[in-house]
Amino acid sequence: MNKINHFVGVDISKDKFDVWDSKAGHRSFANQPKGFREFTKQLSSNSFCVMEATGSYYQQLAMYLYGHKISLAVVNPISIKRFIQMKLQQNKTDKSDARMIALYGQEQPGLSPWIPAPEYITQCKQLQRVIVIYLKQNTSLKNHIQSLESRGVKNGVLIRSLKRQLKQVRQEIALLEAEMQSLIHQYDADLFVNLSSIPGIGKKTAAFLIILTNGFRDFDNYRQVSSFCGLSPTEHSSGTSIKGRSRISKRGNPYIRNQLFMCSFTASQCNPQCQLLYQRLVNKGKSKKLALIAVCNKLIKQSFAVAQSGIPYDPAYRSRIVCQ
Repeated sequence: MNKINHFVGVDISKDKFDVWDSKAGHRSFANQPKGFREFTKQLSSNSFCVMEATGSYYQQLAMYLYGHKISLAVVNPISIKRFIQMKLQQNKTDKSDARMIALYGQEQPGLSPWIPAPEYITQCKQLQRVIVIYLKQNTSLKNHIQSLESRGVKNGVLIRSLKRQLKQVRQEIALLEAEMQSLIHQYDADLFVNLSSIPGIGKKTAAFLIILTNGFRDFDNYRQVSSFCGLSPTEHSSGTSIKGRSRISKRGNPYIRNQLFMCSFTASQCNPQCQLLYQRLVNKGKSKKLALIAVCNKLIKQSFAVAQSGIPYDPAYRSRIVCQ
């Protein structure tokens, strides 16, 4: 990173990506292999590309650059958005966004070079996205059936059709979940077993945590995982006049957040540390919901510790740092 002096901002969309750097100015390329080749011909050995993690649009270009040993960083879009706001940038075009992304790279020392997740993690993420789609369909079909039954429609063509569709969706969910767990058992079996040993963390949640965090290898501490899941507390207060309530950020993947919240009910009863935390907060007069959110964060902390230590959950375990 010390030799890098040529930052290239890349604003990428479905069909094209816009590029800006101080040497060549603005250029535009097709978001396909031909465009990737044209782009890389104009890069030098000291070029460092910076792009946003915009859905799945960036992945092909990022993999291409990584495969050709070109340094790049993939940045959270929220960080870029806040940077543009800080610079009081009024224009909103692909050209101006690419320029601001390049400027972000220049002014942010120590940007971590992007490293792709293992192939099995990518496959599991694709499976997970489809599972979430099916889960939404499952909820919608259940609601339709319950709505009809509440109006006295207990059988008939419509009810049978909806129930057949519901059965099919649940079969597909089970099939994809089995495939996902098979991949995890093949590549991250020890971590899966260790996470599942935490009271309150079920197999589905353990699998989703591994997939979304790349086996916790993409994070330096549990607080980053908590923020990634949208469970970190945020406070809105200023002086003596503004005293907003603390809330969770709710950014990140809503499905894993919901999974952890459901796990918190069990953990608050059978996980010793979570049970103590829950009881202490409730006894202080805190709401049960706030106490359960605290339990969610405790589960994340325990999961991160288990992933880092490489050993199953032990309620009596104390880190060496704490003991010293």
